[in-house]
Amino acid sequence: MREFAKFLGAEMVICDKARKRANEIASMTVIGDVAGKDVVLIDDICDTANTLCKAAALIKEQGAKSVRAVCTHPVLSGKAYENLENSVLEEIILCDTIPVKPGDYKKIKVLSVDRLFANAIRNVSEFGSISSLFNVSDTYQPELI
Repeated sequence: MREFAKFLGAEMVICDKARKRANEIASMTVIGDVAGKDVVLIDDICDTANTLCKAAALIKEQGAKSVRAVCTHPVLSGKAYENLENSVLEEIILCDTIPVKPGDYKKIKVLSVDRLFANAIRNVSEFGSISSLFNVSDTYQPELI
């Protein structure tokens, strides 16, 4: 995360959560200053979206100008779609590593990573470089689907 923040020239803020059991947040604290800022939450897995939505609400309560989210693996179980659409998030970008249920979503955007994976598989099979796929100056541009 620090590398993302450094690359973007942004500050890093942490949402520290404590759980008593799975899918139940006991407490959450924002560490850092979000007042007046546009915040992007980064998460690896979004299951029920409860944590993401709670973090977004807490950040907004602390004065953030806007809150968006990015998630790699959209499990999206239970009421996740409803939770995201009814949240304070302005938008959430999900990778298509897990299929997203078709629908007319106002906040959910899907980013296709199929070409990235295909290029990685090709490079491995041809004994090429994988790290070159993540060079910012490369021409690969993921597309929203």
